[in-house]
Amino acid sequence: MKTLNRRDFGVDFGLALAAAILLPTTAARADETEVHIDNFVFQPAELTIKVGTTVTWTNRDDIPHTVVSAGKFRSKTLDTKDRFSFTFTNAGDYKYFCSLHPHMTGMIKVE
Repeated sequence: MKTLNRRDFGVDFGLALAAAILLPTTAARADETEVHIDNFVFQPAELTIKVGTTVTWTNRDDIPHTVVSAGKFRSKTLDTKDRFSFTFTNAGDYKYFCSLHPHMTGMIKVE
């Protein structure tokens, strides 16, 4: 059994530190996806995503819309080209709609 002395520890620590500084790292990037609001429709109307994914809705209509999932999230009123983003941190089914035009509905399934 080898006994670790202070000098060995210093060399090992120094090598580990140098490797951490010099080796390239890649930052973890969360998944992102988009839903477009166009012609009074959410497109796509249904998405299946992974936990941690951020969904961004963009209003492409000439009139305002909202994105509301009761008790989960609510956008402000989105004018043309406005965007709303929400990151899904829990698995489940998220039904949503436009509070100004309740016939507009969508579903996000989070796995």
